[in-house]
Amino acid sequence: MGILNVTPDSFYDGGKYLTSENIVRRAASMLENGTDIIDLGGYSSRPGAENISIEEEKSRVTKALIIIKKEFPDCIVSVDTFRSEVARIAAAEGAEIINDISGGELDEKMFETIAELKLPYILMHMKGSPETMAKLNQYDDLIGEMLQYFQEKIYRLNDLGVWDIIIDPGIGFSKNSLQNFHLISQLDIFSALNLPVLLGASRKSFIYKTLNISQEEALNGTTVVNTIGLLKNLSIVRVHDTREAKQIIALLEKLKN
Repeated sequence: MGILNVTPDSFYDGGKYLTSENIVRRAASMLENGTDIIDLGGYSSRPGAENISIEEEKSRVTKALIIIKKEFPDCIVSVDTFRSEVARIAAAEGAEIINDISGGELDEKMFETIAELKLPYILMHMKGSPETMAKLNQYDDLIGEMLQYFQEKIYRLNDLGVWDIIIDPGIGFSKNSLQNFHLISQLDIFSALNLPVLLGASRKSFIYKTLNISQEEALNGTTVVNTIGLLKNLSIVRVHDTREAKQIIALLEKLKN
């Protein structure tokens, strides 16, 4: 899964893909490098990000979706949103997946909307909102509480007729650096949910701060983390650097065979 943020303030690529030309160039590059899914985001979820209006998010997402679907009609697009109204308009413009960082917590209509749209749903673990999550990283049992969170939400989704669910443990969302590393070491536990698991660790602060480097220098660390994840039964890696991620997958497939 390749990241395409059409925002001015995302933590790594904010402001790079605001024009039609740059959106096309970025999508083309990812697809040429073997990206299977383009994850389109119109709302920055970095800690302390601005809380933009629904109309602004709709405008950003709709513009980019129309451009991508016109130029690359066969590509699969996931839309990264926690708002049911945005999910609905994204589906109308051809989005195939909804990626919700809040697990339905920030919009009570999201689960019912997903059931109505009949789209695959990425269910992520987070406490609070992007504005508050950094302060909400207290757990008695991180993995146990996350499993309970997922089980309860999967049950609710199944009850609504939603079965096509992807699990995202939410690296960096309401978790500190040590908790992120603990979570990565235990990723294979989530296989017990019998659903695909996605890892979104690309160039995040727990990598570059641990290595005392910049975000721009964090590709090697990201590759190591993604490799560990893929060895622990991940199904999807969400990345900024798609060519390098496909190289990991190619080498691991060779190893397995």
